[in-house]
Amino acid sequence: MCPGTATATTGGNSGDARPRAAVFDVDGTLVDTNYLHAVSWWEAFRQAGHHVAMSDIHHTIGMGSGRLLDRLLGDARDHDQDEAIGTAHKVLYATWFDRLSPLPGAAELLRTLAARNWRVVLATSAQGTELTALRRAVDADDAIFDATSADDVESTKPAPDPVCQALAQADAAPERALFVGDTVWDVKAAQRAGVGCVALLSGGIGEEELRAAGALAVYRDPAALLAELDDSPFGRIP
Repeated sequence: MCPGTATATTGGNSGDARPRAAVFDVDGTLVDTNYLHAVSWWEAFRQAGHHVAMSDIHHTIGMGSGRLLDRLLGDARDHDQDEAIGTAHKVLYATWFDRLSPLPGAAELLRTLAARNWRVVLATSAQGTELTALRRAVDADDAIFDATSADDVESTKPAPDPVCQALAQADAAPERALFVGDTVWDVKAAQRAGVGCVALLSGGIGEEELRAAGALAVYRDPAALLAELDDSPFGRIP
């Protein structure tokens, strides 16, 4: 549970005026970037003399860079290389900025939720120009209530900090919120924040793995979630 949050003592109903928050991961959830990140990390590792399997890298996408390096290279690594590896990844990934593609239905899903009075908040590890490029690709700033990045939190996913920060920005209680993500780390971060997670397959992680982590429901991509929105977990929070 997020610090300073508490479950409401009164049940929700159709007249409940408390804010609702739709918190979204961005990479792999709204923009088709997970494999671009994997390739960029692979090359950054190669340049530093590390040979890391692409499949292992893919399963760490969604973590902050520090956690990703810990998981892939271990704590016994030469930490003096960390900054250079992280910078190489950023430089390599930035070459894709002008070609980033939104996932099907991404903008339409955000606008539909905003029109239904959900406060749409982005919760991403992206920073600075990367976040700008992602928002440009989604092209739905008119529907976005706020955004939080790695700059705004002490710990990145799977820690709950990004989700908790998003709830604070939306002024929403955990039981009035849902998190939409595409990785196991997204699901775990949402659970630790006391928020239900709707998962998408668009990041390349399988349905069984996402459900085993605790996802409430799994959809192919934003368009599939939008098509079933009324029957999804979003339809259960009045």
